[in-house]
Amino acid sequence: MLMSNRNKVAKLYYMPNGFRPLSSGDHVLCAITSEQIPLEDLRYWSVEKQEPYASAQISAQAHLPEEEK
Repeated sequence: MLMSNRNKVAKLYYMPNGFRPLSSGDHVLCAITSEQIPLEDLRYWSVEKQEPYASAQISAQAHLPEEEK
């Protein structure tokens, strides 16, 4: 029986110019909003924090110092 990757969270290793799958899936969850991000739409992540973001605005917010959030 073939295993489906639909509706499954992927685990990724984030690199400066891309990411590498560690476990299969079709989406990741935004580290801030928990929004599902399809892998084909994933554009923003942190290499240092190893976490994905749903948008550029959310990514910028995630990198603000705590006192500015």
